[in-house]
Amino acid sequence: MAVSNTLAKKRTEAFQNVQSASYEVGGMKIELTPEIVKQYMVSGNKDNVTVDEVIMFMNLCKNSGLNPWAKEAYCIKYGSEPATMVIGKEAYMKRAEANDNYDGFEAGIIVLDAQTQEIIHRTGCFKLPSEEILGGWAKVYRTDRTHAYEAEVSFDEYAGRKKDGSLNAQWSKKPSTMIRKVALVQALREAFPSAFGGMYTAEEKGFAEDVAGEVYVPPVEAAAIEEKAMIQPEVVASAIKEPASDQGRSQAPEGQQTFF
Repeated sequence: MAVSNTLAKKRTEAFQNVQSASYEVGGMKIELTPEIVKQYMVSGNKDNVTVDEVIMFMNLCKNSGLNPWAKEAYCIKYGSEPATMVIGKEAYMKRAEANDNYDGFEAGIIVLDAQTQEIIHRTGCFKLPSEEILGGWAKVYRTDRTHAYEAEVSFDEYAGRKKDGSLNAQWSKKPSTMIRKVALVQALREAFPSAFGGMYTAEEKGFAEDVAGEVYVPPVEAAAIEEKAMIQPEVVASAIKEPASDQGRSQAPEGQQTFF
């Protein structure tokens, strides 16, 4: 008991010694402290989140201009595995729309017709009961490019599953919505690499963000996706670099974190 109390005390002191992060997003002042992040912005096991993970999350939010209060960024911690940090879909859309070269998108699902065996690319999320979802697709347009940036993703590669292999609750209820979102954010990342390099959504990590902007991961399924929920040190490290211009670039180095 004494050892446990000592460790808890050291952990508390470590959090108290970390400086806060202050910045502005859309004219709103954001101030993050380790205790605020731990209390309000960590999904899963808050008590196990480390000081380093909190600092990484604060740096990611500050240097990416993300507002975690508006569900634009999440820190997810389960068990003793490293935390994972993901970006909300709305943050992608806001950043894309803020770019003068953004010219809209198209997105949908790829389905297999059970009767004709025809593979269909359908706009939106509608599917017939007799159709099987194979994946998602998206196209993102820029006014300064002669072609659209396209992405097609496989449903089996990204669908969140339980230990027994069946789909988890969110992917089972809204499979079309989930896989379409994965395709869209990947196309956005291709179209604007200097803005979205190294930024991933919950769905790409095996989690799910619901319509209310909350990340949903059933605790009983956490073990099945822990290996997907790994922080990428090079991504977080790049988040503390100075912003770089998107002008004249067609592609950014892998893992680079820069902004519009």
